[in-house]
Amino acid sequence: MIRYTMVLTLFMSLFVLSCNGQQPGEASDVQKISDYVAGKGYEKYEVATFAGGCFWCTEASFERIEGVVDVISGYSGGEKDYPTYKMVSYGQTKHAEAIQIFYDPAVISFDKLLEIFFVAHDPTTLNRQGPDVGPQYRSEIFYHDQTQKEKAKAYMKKLDASGKFKDSIVTKLSKYEEFWTAEGYHQDYYEHNPQNPYIQRVSRPKVEKVMKVFADILKKKYQK
Repeated sequence: MIRYTMVLTLFMSLFVLSCNGQQPGEASDVQKISDYVAGKGYEKYEVATFAGGCFWCTEASFERIEGVVDVISGYSGGEKDYPTYKMVSYGQTKHAEAIQIFYDPAVISFDKLLEIFFVAHDPTTLNRQGPDVGPQYRSEIFYHDQTQKEKAKAYMKKLDASGKFKDSIVTKLSKYEEFWTAEGYHQDYYEHNPQNPYIQRVSRPKVEKVMKVFADILKKKYQK
């Protein structure tokens, strides 16, 4: 796992590599999201696409929320088709690590997803989330329609005015173009690799924060 870090050591990065058993970018299962979900009946759900640092963290955070049907890790906001993890990590495609959320609007709103997004990561650090540094870890909302754009814009303005964050929000707001699913070993990585050092030290605190703040809308299996 190639991660630029001031806190975790190179040894930890190598350990992550040994855990998933693959070198980044070697997998061949990067797909267009439309191909990935074909036949799953997701057409009846609405979609949100967020980038907020390592997708292992954000995917796990949103998966715990009632009304969220599926969260898929992948890449968005770049210029190259079928980007691999290695390409994205080395800044060769301009993509961000992102998640595609399929949700039931009868259970949870886009407004609530926005609230969760701004708790699940730090929107005030440019091209960085904690130990992860680089434009692939940027904070970005990819809006699917004008309604999402206006809601996101208004909510960010509200947050900045509230003084909730010490620094100004730097989250980008961009029109959604395409989403590419990350290699298979990235999907549900948090669940499959609970003892991974990165998961323990970086991802887990973020996920637990979301679970604490939004305890009232967690799926039953995650309720204490």
